[in-house]
Amino acid sequence: MDLNFPPLKNDRILRAARGEETDKVPVWVMRQAGRYLPEFRATRVNHDFFSMCRTPEVACEITLQPIRRFPLDAAIIFSDILVVPQALGMEVLMKAGEGPVFTSPLVTPEDLNMLETPVNVDDKLGYVFKAINLTCHKLEGKVPLIGFAGAPWTLMSYMIEGGGSKTMSKSKEWQYRYPDESHKLLQILTDAIVDFLVGQVRAGAQMLQVFESHAEYLSPDLFTQFALPYIKQIQERVRTKVDVPMCIFPKGGHFSLEQLSSVGYDIIGLDWTIKPDEGRQKVGPNITVQGNMDPCALYGTKESIQVIAKNMVHRFGSQRYIANLGHGIYPDVDPEHLAAFIDGIHDA
Repeated sequence: MDLNFPPLKNDRILRAARGEETDKVPVWVMRQAGRYLPEFRATRVNHDFFSMCRTPEVACEITLQPIRRFPLDAAIIFSDILVVPQALGMEVLMKAGEGPVFTSPLVTPEDLNMLETPVNVDDKLGYVFKAINLTCHKLEGKVPLIGFAGAPWTLMSYMIEGGGSKTMSKSKEWQYRYPDESHKLLQILTDAIVDFLVGQVRAGAQMLQVFESHAEYLSPDLFTQFALPYIKQIQERVRTKVDVPMCIFPKGGHFSLEQLSSVGYDIIGLDWTIKPDEGRQKVGPNITVQGNMDPCALYGTKESIQVIAKNMVHRFGSQRYIANLGHGIYPDVDPEHLAAFIDGIHDA
């Protein structure tokens, strides 16, 4: 794998992550390589979703599409958090109008025996590493590349629910009824995630994000028992092998921000349901915050989007801050409205 990358021309996001001074607020957007772009939809015509993830040249092309179109400060590799359950031997399909579907979800603790462990990430997820390495060369140093993974609780919930859920009742039943087996599954996932994230950095990724997308379904006690220890362990173990900025994004987990500020991440992502000053206060002065515009604000006029973006920067402050949405961009957003958001951030 060729690690002789072109020199980085824009390190704004890495400086913000480390708490160093930045000339402008850096901005990127979750799902910035996605269905709202006509060029993505044109690529998607010839491929199913996971084949795009597994084909390094296609994943690279999709990753680069928003970078060609917008003055973003980072790229994020095109992939999916569910490649880790796939690496454990579970079949996941992406169905139109339905989202991810597990053909054989975990039903009882005995089903843990079906998982293929330990995971050799080079064998099972090497296609992600190849895509990252290729993309780092194709970016030609324009912006850093972000790698990512889902957090253990979020992946556990998908594996048990069999897809999306409004309640996560099946996976939470495991936590109450089978706590030991839940911890066993979470540790299996943590081991795979650590190796996966380390592999992404060794392939060229310059920053990492861990998505705890289902934090909002947990009570504070359940989060402390079944999410926080593994989020902390991931950070600690990854740091022993590689050193890049790391972000944790606990969607809906306002109650967890003080706890998360003590487990070693450089950046904490905020969703749109928390006030910027409140998020800052909970996270503290020594951690960079990321977020948090309501994705639906992109349905407004370009002028209103820019006003909201500039106000967000004013409320968060221009330093130790990375602008983003509070979750991923929606598929029916006009790309020109995202351009207005980016311009509003950079002009603030």
